[in-house]
Amino acid sequence: MSILVVIVNYRTAKLVVACLDSLALEVAANPGTKVTIVDNASGDGSGTTIAAAIAEQGWENWAELVESPVNGGFAAGVNVGVRPALASGDVEFLWLLNPDTVVRPGAIAALAGFMRARPTAGIAGSLLELADGTPWPFAFRFPGLLGEVEQGLRLGLATRLLRRHAVLRRMGSEPAQVDWVSGASFMVRRSVFEAIGLMDEAYFLYFEETDFCRAANRAGWECWYIPDAKVMHIAGQSTGVTGADAARQRRPGYWFESRRRYFVKNHGSLYAAATDLAWLVAYSVWTLRRKLTGAQSPDPPGLARDLLWHSPLLRWHSVANRDTDRDAHRPRLEAH
Repeated sequence: MSILVVIVNYRTAKLVVACLDSLALEVAANPGTKVTIVDNASGDGSGTTIAAAIAEQGWENWAELVESPVNGGFAAGVNVGVRPALASGDVEFLWLLNPDTVVRPGAIAALAGFMRARPTAGIAGSLLELADGTPWPFAFRFPGLLGEVEQGLRLGLATRLLRRHAVLRRMGSEPAQVDWVSGASFMVRRSVFEAIGLMDEAYFLYFEETDFCRAANRAGWECWYIPDAKVMHIAGQSTGVTGADAARQRRPGYWFESRRRYFVKNHGSLYAAATDLAWLVAYSVWTLRRKLTGAQSPDPPGLARDLLWHSPLLRWHSVANRDTDRDAHRPRLEAH
């Protein structure tokens, strides 16, 4: 049985080539590993650059480029790479890897080895490192109302009281079961796709891996954080949402659309509206405190206004039907 690595590219060709270079030794150490790069209609010559690098470096026997005619977002790009691999029947695991990553030695063996030893593990994620090599030892809890209050309020006492509900979860040095892991390095057992379908293409970008992990959780699959599988991740290279410049530019509308879809789809419109209201109140309290102390805001400009604009609080009728159907935008695998 083989492992397929799927990388979705959008205008980050040089980073993809660096990622492939880091994968070369990993592929050699793990026979049967292949890599599919899906170029999401970059329109900047990315496909030509990546194809040339594959040919020049002699990677053709394990790496292939697939050019999507449209940019349907991350989930749609993943599905372009995953669908034919699942249809072939010989793929054991599919490793979703961001283009702005560099794989450390032993990452594939750590992820696949753990999942082979634990058949109930459907998804496994890595210890991420920052660009300077500093570990970023976090996984996540599923977002919820109290977690949004903690994120908005940002007060020491509230954070301590709500720590079990905070989305961000600091991890230790041993494997641990978690709610979800970063989509930057995200290994999935093929049986999970067969059980719940492909990624929900209604998410253009962000929250798709959170939603996928929740669907897997509902189907009885475990999600694990594996710290021995190390991957360096330069965040936000395609989007700017999580990179170094994130606080200087407005967050794109698709982030708010994806956030709203996650809450409406998984909890209903009323819960989603209540969650937004709770965050807005908490964030307003924090903003008042920040202004009284003269502190600088670490957030993108217009964050509260943009969240409200995309919220069910203002768009109740337009989102209630579109976002509540859990499976409407999750492609299913055809029976063979």
